[in-house]
Amino acid sequence: MAQEITVTYKQLIAAAEAEIDVIDIAEAMTLLDREDHVFVDIRDIRELDREGRMPGALHAPRGMLEFWVCPTSPYHKPIFAEDKKFVFFCAGGWRSALAAQQMQAMGLKPVAHMSGGFGAWKEAGGAVDAVED
Repeated sequence: MAQEITVTYKQLIAAAEAEIDVIDIAEAMTLLDREDHVFVDIRDIRELDREGRMPGALHAPRGMLEFWVCPTSPYHKPIFAEDKKFVFFCAGGWRSALAAQQMQAMGLKPVAHMSGGFGAWKEAGGAVDAVED
């Protein structure tokens, strides 16, 4: 019997964006150097190596995010216990919407996600650390 998917990825993303703070690239550019914000890059390491990195962003692979955020996890990263706003982004803004929703559901607040992701950041002329050869 074939699987019957009843909720699409687009519906999941739309539902997430209805629950979380969504910031556009122009706003993100004004927040990058603020001490009270942490930009969290959830892309795979291969994506970072291929496309470059946002200066100062914390890399937290999507597959480890819940474990890095939770203070009872043996993988907890203390930065996630700081009193800051966490701005999640990925390549195109899909994974980060779902990640921000999940982190908010876990109790991490405040959170946001950067609409359009790293691709939109680069396209808008956002600073990028060069890819290392």
